[in-house]
Amino acid sequence: MSGFRHVVVFRWRDDATAEQKKTVEERLRELPGAIPELRAYAFGRDAGINAGNFDFAVVADFADRDAYLVYRDNPTHRAIVDEVINPITAERHAVQYVLEP
Repeated sequence: MSGFRHVVVFRWRDDATAEQKKTVEERLRELPGAIPELRAYAFGRDAGINAGNFDFAVVADFADRDAYLVYRDNPTHRAIVDEVINPITAERHAVQYVLEP
């Protein structure tokens, strides 16, 4: 499959509550229905197998860079980031790359 992939990992703040983390997941479930440019969308909590891992990951696939930019700037996505993700984020790292066929 060719396309464009966005991968982001989060480390939550020590004071992030279970309810806040649950809300992140609930709100992220809204995005595939709100952003048709998403080809595939997966997210989840770290399995806790290896020490030092980040707490949460999101992987999103798009047809191309432009479709990713639509997602990045989508008002629903921005609201979720601003309202429920940023307040509990201690650290964030991301990468975007082209998927070769």
